[in-house]
Amino acid sequence: MSKTIVNLAVLLTLSTLSASAFLTHTSDAHASNRMNFTNNSEIRFAEDGAFRDGLYLGKLAAQGRRAQRPAIGRWSSDRDRERFVAGYRLGYEENKLADTDSVAIQ
Repeated sequence: MSKTIVNLAVLLTLSTLSASAFLTHTSDAHASNRMNFTNNSEIRFAEDGAFRDGLYLGKLAAQGRRAQRPAIGRWSSDRDRERFVAGYRLGYEENKLADTDSVAIQ
């Protein structure tokens, strides 16, 4: 009986430690991400392909110092187009500001 209790305690401790390690790793991965999400709607946008596509292309446009011209024709539905534009604007503005900061430092 006591051996069963000891085994159960060891199993419970190991599962708690592994869950803690997983949650720490997950939160570290999100913390290292450049974007800081403030609410659930932003998290849902980040999981959306159209939003991520816009975010990436906005970043490239800002880094290439091109004008803000999101190519909404890449997406067929209105919802996807709206999310693409939201991501594009966010990616463009974040990288435009980062570029301005690096110029000011030099």
